[in-house]
Amino acid sequence: MVPITVHAPSRTGGRRVSAGDQILGLAFSDHDLVVFLERAGLEEAQALVDADSALIEWRGAPAHVYPSPAEH
Repeated sequence: MVPITVHAPSRTGGRRVSAGDQILGLAFSDHDLVVFLERAGLEEAQALVDADSALIEWRGAPAHVYPSPAEH
């Protein structure tokens, strides 16, 4: 399985999500992240996110944190 990266929050508050070198989308919540992972073919996406799987690398901010634009 390709490692998933949730990048640092952008100025809009969203976090880019990538699988290897493929960008999956801009997540504004864990729900968005799960949807992107399911679209990429991960059947257990919700469980991976809920369990803080080592397959998901969170960069630039704590896991599950999606700051609003005002927080930047």
